[in-house]
Amino acid sequence: MYLVPEKGMLASRFISCLIAISMLFLILSSLALLQFSNSSFVSQSFFKEVIVNKTSVNWKLYDKEDKFESTLVSESLPQEKFRNQKVVSEGFSAIEDLAVVGDGNTVCGPNQARVKAYMYDLPPEFHFGLLGWRGNGSEKWPDVSDPTKLPRHPGGLNLQHSVEYWLTLDLLSSNVPGISRPCTAIRVHNLSEANVVFVPFFSSLSYNRFSKLRGKEKVSVNTMLQERLVKFLKDQDEWKRLDGKNHIIMAHHPNSMLNARTKLGSAMFVLADFGRYPAEIANLDKDVIAPYKHMVKTIPAENSPSFKERPTLIYFQGAIYRKDSGAIRQELYYLLKDEKDVHFSFGTIRSHGVSQAGRGMATSKFCLNIAGDTPSSNRLFDAIASHCVPVIISDEIELPFEDVLDYSEFSIFVHSSDAIKEGYLLNLLRSVNQNKWEKMWKTLKTLTKHFEYQYPSQPNDAVDMIWQAVAHKISSTLQLNVHRRTRYNRSQLFISGNLDL
Repeated sequence: MYLVPEKGMLASRFISCLIAISMLFLILSSLALLQFSNSSFVSQSFFKEVIVNKTSVNWKLYDKEDKFESTLVSESLPQEKFRNQKVVSEGFSAIEDLAVVGDGNTVCGPNQARVKAYMYDLPPEFHFGLLGWRGNGSEKWPDVSDPTKLPRHPGGLNLQHSVEYWLTLDLLSSNVPGISRPCTAIRVHNLSEANVVFVPFFSSLSYNRFSKLRGKEKVSVNTMLQERLVKFLKDQDEWKRLDGKNHIIMAHHPNSMLNARTKLGSAMFVLADFGRYPAEIANLDKDVIAPYKHMVKTIPAENSPSFKERPTLIYFQGAIYRKDSGAIRQELYYLLKDEKDVHFSFGTIRSHGVSQAGRGMATSKFCLNIAGDTPSSNRLFDAIASHCVPVIISDEIELPFEDVLDYSEFSIFVHSSDAIKEGYLLNLLRSVNQNKWEKMWKTLKTLTKHFEYQYPSQPNDAVDMIWQAVAHKISSTLQLNVHRRTRYNRSQLFISGNLDL
């Protein structure tokens, strides 16, 4: 056998390593040149594949026929890994990392924002004019640089559907230096820069205040505005180009846009639920569910009453006799009204009803959110603001931000058919011990901010979350469907002790 001398062997290995390293640098240099060359014969899509936190992600670039540009599309996000991120209790999600907060001195630029919205300059009668605002001369928009001088919302029950007011203010403020806000969405003034078109019609306010005939009117102001809006939008080249699919229309009140919704159903709607919409007009594939603005005052986390400071087991106060799916309220009333640790009574906003409800929820462990005339109600968000664990009895409810929030971590879902069984609901909730309740209560205290409407908007508040939902809409349906499918199972597993949230 021929033996290579030791020194010769070391020299040979050294030369081989040099050759290998040189070849590696040559390959990397060639790829870099190919990537930045406009005439490269290598497809640019080859370079779109990146690894973020060990997750394969594509930045999908759409052509002119699809205005949703730079949409994050997760191709291989493991579901268990996503769940293990503890979306609620340990922060929000990867979406939060993409929100850039303005420093108060500079205006966010289009390159920073995920939602670049072109906003139609509709006359004031479609938006702030409904609040009584009148601009000087040809002004279409109020000055939003001073929060103390904004047109005031009328409040009352109108306020719970005021998402249109907050989103419009937020877009207007995105162009104002000195206002510190998230840079998730920005108003652009050139359609070529936009990936969505925002329609600033205060449809809920229009319905609440102007749907009844006044004086000698033959057509209500609300109906007239909808007819004019349809004509305006249908005449726009941008609507015609994509049949309105890149337009955002706010219709949070279930009776708003009644005359126009079928004619504009291709647009993205911002809704409270789908209760009064046919599936071909409103659905999860294209629309965004936004929270109601809660009516009760938010309890600061540090002042939130604990388990022992909440003597009432179950709380419900509101309209009891409802139609359709809301008939369950009446059945539950007769089942629960005489229980000593249950408050189940009729209530309205009048005679300090809101403050009374706030006190009741703050001293209760569980707050019932029962289907009414529609699947959703403001009561859920009042409960969240009060850190009262929501018990959701509404089989058709759709929940805001459910693609990133797992409601079973801070709510209990009960099928309507089970809830009306004698003793079922009481036994279920009494089986939740202090330790299990406190886990949900602590989670509630960390996520209340996601349901707060405010001006200026703040990172991950309700306004910012809605914009994130718009930006994430195309790619969000996977995780949303996972959470929706497992609502009841996860609630039952948690109560039985077989799941540790």
